[in-house]
Amino acid sequence: MVYVCQECGYKTSKWLGRCPNCSSWDTFVGEYVEDKKKEITKPQQSNLRPLKLSDVATEEERFLCGIDELDSVLGGGFVKGELILLGGEPGIGKSTLLLQVGSILSKRMKVLYVSGEEGANQLKLRAQRLKIDGDIDILCETNFDLVEKLILELKPEFIIIDSIQTMYLPDNQSAPGSVTQVRDVTMKLLKLAKSLKITIVIVGHVTKDGLIAGPRVLEHMVDCVLYFEGERFNTFRIIRAYKNRFGPTNQLGIFEMTDSGLVEVKNPSSLFLESSYNVEGVAIYSAIEGTRAILLEIQALTTPTSFGTPRRTVTGIDYNRCVMLCAVLEKKVGLPLNVQDIYVNVAGGFKVTEPAADLAIVCAIASSYKGVPIGDNVLIGEVGLTGEIRAVNSIEKRLNEAKKLGFERAIIPKRNSENLSSDFGMKIYAMSNIEEVFDFIF
Repeated sequence: MVYVCQECGYKTSKWLGRCPNCSSWDTFVGEYVEDKKKEITKPQQSNLRPLKLSDVATEEERFLCGIDELDSVLGGGFVKGELILLGGEPGIGKSTLLLQVGSILSKRMKVLYVSGEEGANQLKLRAQRLKIDGDIDILCETNFDLVEKLILELKPEFIIIDSIQTMYLPDNQSAPGSVTQVRDVTMKLLKLAKSLKITIVIVGHVTKDGLIAGPRVLEHMVDCVLYFEGERFNTFRIIRAYKNRFGPTNQLGIFEMTDSGLVEVKNPSSLFLESSYNVEGVAIYSAIEGTRAILLEIQALTTPTSFGTPRRTVTGIDYNRCVMLCAVLEKKVGLPLNVQDIYVNVAGGFKVTEPAADLAIVCAIASSYKGVPIGDNVLIGEVGLTGEIRAVNSIEKRLNEAKKLGFERAIIPKRNSENLSSDFGMKIYAMSNIEEVFDFIF
């Protein structure tokens, strides 16, 4: 028996409380390994020859699933022979989305839905709730040898495995869901997808940190990694592509969970904005997610602290970056934030990672402190430690999205204004530091 870390796959002959490779606690599980004597064989002559890169054909057979948001995340639809990993928290809608996709595709190709977690009656009840009557082949089985045998017989064109942690190989003595079982089953699925040109989507469980359970080798093996994000008690869901060998990464699709399943959101900017944005502590920011621009609402609240150390609470942005921006406000503008509790939130449960939101964050904090609304200004720009406003990418796309929703004024970095046309259709105020912005707004 060997003990294998379920986080990174590190092996040891005895149980350890902490993995020496990834520093995770209590992740070692005992797995039985059969001793197989290696047969010493003489190297055989091979007819293998390398290929010239210029001679390799670049044929990429794609097909659309009919859900535009998902097709755009995938880079223009599914690819034949592609292996896709879909991860997300329990109850967020992974099985619902895949059942909808399978129903649409079943009208023009053979679809197989392999469920290791639900019975056939449960899948039927979900289909009735979603009003789905597609001709989908359903198999409720966890023994992958039987699943593979049926795949070779039916030769479906699209397969859904829900989930990979429930599948097991009888010859492998490890428990279902262990590192060894997940790796071996995924390798077999990869061979099936490439050899038979079958598109396979596998569902992966996630840990309490939101990462896909198991070692990173699972994400390295597949062609595409999709993450389903969103609050379980919020109706909006976001799909992000963190890896895609056949398309762009960091692309996202936005859905709304309804009684009839997941519905595409065609205009996501309208979801994250309220008509009452012209109040103190609220700033409008144009974000770039993948290839699309989305208008977001940054909210801030400052209150006098009752503790020796003021509180900094953020949702949807990086905590350390917020603390840094507060320090810039104190140093460059003179706001006494060292005696204020500060709360910053991105409305709608959205997560912002790009530094182009800095200007909106600092203005929202200052607006709450001074009690002065920012108005209908769209704020775009990265704020440096010296108070300068640095240029950002895709400025025209950000401004076009704001103009489409009726905004007429925008504050942008001065360097970005050099490439804009004079008749852009909006009043553009180009500024080089936050002192200029504060003199203009407050």
